[in-house]
Amino acid sequence: MIAEWEIVLRLVVSAFFGGLIGMEREINNRPAGLRTHVLVSLGSCLIMMISMYGFSGIGDPARLAAQVVSGIGFLGAGTILNKGNAIRGLTTAASLWVCAGIGLAVGNGYYVGAIATSLIVLFTLISLGLFEKVLFKKKYRVLIVQCEESPGKIGEIGQIFGKHGISIKDIKIYNDGDIDDGLGSIEIHFAVKLPRNFLKELFYDDLIRIPGVDWAMWADGEEIEDHRQRAKG
Repeated sequence: MIAEWEIVLRLVVSAFFGGLIGMEREINNRPAGLRTHVLVSLGSCLIMMISMYGFSGIGDPARLAAQVVSGIGFLGAGTILNKGNAIRGLTTAASLWVCAGIGLAVGNGYYVGAIATSLIVLFTLISLGLFEKVLFKKKYRVLIVQCEESPGKIGEIGQIFGKHGISIKDIKIYNDGDIDDGLGSIEIHFAVKLPRNFLKELFYDDLIRIPGVDWAMWADGEEIEDHRQRAKG
């Protein structure tokens, strides 16, 4: 049996590392944040110590710890949200699973592995997350279109994209309660990938000819004034 101070130390260390990862998820407003990650890491640490020291050496400590690895999947599944074709929460589910592993490592006294894993997880979530955003910006552009809210409008716009060889990566829709002007209108944000031979002027002309389209512009501000004037004309 380990000393009481060692038990408390392991619990505190596991909560600390779980909290570091949870803070990153909390800042990014993810389904599972600071408290959830702390509880997962803390609980895993406690279960590991119980399996190792709570049965006076009787039985295999790995059996109880293995249930944590498989059981944490149920909690991770609760953070995964499926909205249409978009699936969100996979990274948070994975971070919960890793936090369980960190808690098990600390509970076993494997501090080096727990510390190294925590640092790698934080690097992955923070630094690689920024890298993904930069890569996304270079590869895709966001087109903002404001139009009337009517059935099939997105389909009409999509046909124009297809005509010009534009691939749609993501679509976000904001209704008239989220924008300042227009009644019964929506603002659609298209994340698109442009072809190499993209003809900007022809695409603008076809887009503006769609009935109900008020104006369109790129999110980075390109062609805003010119395009709005053409939309009004």
